[in-house]
Amino acid sequence: MAKGKVTINEVICKGCGLCVSVCPKSVLALSTTKINPAGYNPAEMINEDCIACTSCAKMCPDCAIVVERLD
Repeated sequence: MAKGKVTINEVICKGCGLCVSVCPKSVLALSTTKINPAGYNPAEMINEDCIACTSCAKMCPDCAIVVERLD
């Protein structure tokens, strides 16, 4: 199965959680420790089980997510 890496632009992430809700492997979560300049808790990658499906990037209304395929 493919492996992936998720990069989130924390400055423009609104912390809406849409990416978290569509991830089939629960790779993402909203940060409980970070706050971006706009006052939101951005999403962050919490484990390495990404399968590079790109669901999170497709769902993000602000295009704050890039998924790279690593294999």
